[in-house]
Amino acid sequence: MAQYRKVLITGVTGLIGGIVFNDLKRDYELTGLARRPMEGLRHFRGSIDNLENILPAFEGQDAVVHLAADPSMYAPWESVLPYNLIGTYNVFEACRIHGVKRVVFASSNHATGMYERDHPYHHIVRGEYDQVDVWPVPQVSHESEVRPDGYYGISKAYGEAMGRYYCEEYGISVICLRIGTVNAWDSPTRNIRHFATWLSHRDQAQQVRKSLEAPDALRFDIFYGVSANKWRFWDIDHPREVIGYQPQDNAEEYRGKEEF
Repeated sequence: MAQYRKVLITGVTGLIGGIVFNDLKRDYELTGLARRPMEGLRHFRGSIDNLENILPAFEGQDAVVHLAADPSMYAPWESVLPYNLIGTYNVFEACRIHGVKRVVFASSNHATGMYERDHPYHHIVRGEYDQVDVWPVPQVSHESEVRPDGYYGISKAYGEAMGRYYCEEYGISVICLRIGTVNAWDSPTRNIRHFATWLSHRDQAQQVRKSLEAPDALRFDIFYGVSANKWRFWDIDHPREVIGYQPQDNAEEYRGKEEF
């Protein structure tokens, strides 16, 4: 375990917040920040669109896992602006004010979502595997051009840029996770796209944990969060090499159990 023992999780009452909390609680001193109350965890109630309101939650923290946002890829601008843009600025600024050393930022695959309109990805997300004429499938990576597919994706690309600035200007270590499809039922069986994009609960938890455990020398990076799916088209060699991410699950294990 790294020295980042005291960890604040924003958006702790959400789906991913619960996954991360349940994994980290045995090893870390956790605090939560959310608009709703939560049992069994020291937490602060507040909305990230109000900097003054959330500042006390950041005092004394070593690291922050920033998950709070409007999580819908279809989120309208009226919601993206306060929660995903202003809120993300407020979180980084609160980290600067209170000397937080590392931020793990929940970015999204939607920061590069327009690649799914291109060949061969548009066939893969439709399950048209017989139309895929290249193998292995070319991987979209942290070095690929940013191509958001909506206001939500724009907000996540913005958050990555904000993290880069706070890293270089203020010395905060920032790791951005371009999270794939995480759902409550923890399987890819209700949407054919998910056989490429699914991220299991335990792989999600592992990637956050590995990000917190990464050495101080890791100042800024971007990793795709996806399980070891046969049809994935996001690169996971990079997080394997840098933080030792070893996904345990593969969507193909659920093939034949579709509920479309």
